[in-house]
Amino acid sequence: MDAFFVLFSGYLVFFMQCGFCMLCAGSVRGKNAKNVILKNLLDTCFGALGWYVMGYGLAFGETANEFLGESSFALRDVPHRVYSNWMFQYAFAATATTIVSGAVAERTKFEAYLVYAFFLTSWVYPVVAHWIWAHTGWLTAFKVFSADLFNGTGVIDFAGCGVVHMVGGLSGLAGAWMVGPRLGRFDADGKPREIPGHSASLALLGVFILWFGWYGFNPGSALAIVGASDVAALCAVNTTLAASAGSISALLLSMIISYYVSGNIVWDVIGAGNGALAGLVSITASCSVVQPWAALIIGFIGGFVYVASSNFVLHVLKVDDPLDAIAVHAFCGMWGLVAAGSFADDALLRSSYPALLDDSNQPVSRNYGWVMGGDGKLLVSAVTGIVAILGWVLFHMVPFFAGLKLVGLLRVLPEQEHEGLDISHHGGSAYPKEMVRSGSWGSAHGGEAYIK
Repeated sequence: MDAFFVLFSGYLVFFMQCGFCMLCAGSVRGKNAKNVILKNLLDTCFGALGWYVMGYGLAFGETANEFLGESSFALRDVPHRVYSNWMFQYAFAATATTIVSGAVAERTKFEAYLVYAFFLTSWVYPVVAHWIWAHTGWLTAFKVFSADLFNGTGVIDFAGCGVVHMVGGLSGLAGAWMVGPRLGRFDADGKPREIPGHSASLALLGVFILWFGWYGFNPGSALAIVGASDVAALCAVNTTLAASAGSISALLLSMIISYYVSGNIVWDVIGAGNGALAGLVSITASCSVVQPWAALIIGFIGGFVYVASSNFVLHVLKVDDPLDAIAVHAFCGMWGLVAAGSFADDALLRSSYPALLDDSNQPVSRNYGWVMGGDGKLLVSAVTGIVAILGWVLFHMVPFFAGLKLVGLLRVLPEQEHEGLDISHHGGSAYPKEMVRSGSWGSAHGGEAYIK
């Protein structure tokens, strides 16, 4: 039953690739739909190779090393009973990889996607996964003896705010910064121009698929159902509440901003969808250790974090991110770790993490969130984890993308970008012009303009 639960949860997480695919396709222009869809597919494929050859071994291979694993490469000597965990963890690694594709969409060479997908899943991501999720990692909260835990607490990241979302979002930030903005994204004065995606329907379909897949992401991280059904059920409830609260808060804030700027209230469907994703990311670290009322607060604040960080990335950093992947995943991932260090409940921590013992094998209480009456040590550990992940990812991914740029493998030619990558790279548009011209929408609005 446990193996089936883990495998099925892994299948749900893998199905999130479909959600990312639809979200990316809807959020880019029609002339680049084929390109971003194929990139999502090949991210998944090359990510599987990287995870098989090196990634799983570095993350979960047997070792006494707190920094990385030292065995199980290419599944060597891995017993078949562990294969369910390999599959589940691969789906997580693939998720981190796919986050990057949205941030650098519409102007990046295909070769860059293939190389970074392998590099991320074979080296950058698995080392962070080892730190926090392996029993020997230096930031893990899964050790039994309190003396072995960093700061006496470890980092509470139950399903991957830091491991998955910060790694993917920060890698996207490095890639989007190095590849530069899309043509026409900023005017001569450096002010951003809107470049809307071609299908809100596809984008919101992607959001709902991702939300559905998150029920494998968070509850599945219990890694068992027999004896752990209460933990999985709590994760499912908290996931639902946080997503709902994040969507509502992001929608409300975007309405307030639009009214302040233009005098008109705009019900922003894309912003509401991204708000739901922001809530989902925000609860990922703490889904098993917070009460439902806290999940509502975490998700609600997550919507504000998304809107604020989206504007910060665009207007202050001048980084062009077509999907707001950096805001949703990197910044809300940071907030999620802080939230876990703040709202973690004493009883829930004891039910979802191993009991702690001292050197005399006597039970020791776990440190819990400062909001719940704790001493703040768990928050200090969370901030330490944020700094460590930020440094590790940017230290590797900025030079990595800079190297691709130096050798001419990062950005497509301006004329190819203007024409659209579907035509220049994939043999034609995802929406053949004959179909658009013959349809009612094309007749009324002009098929040629719609394609571009």
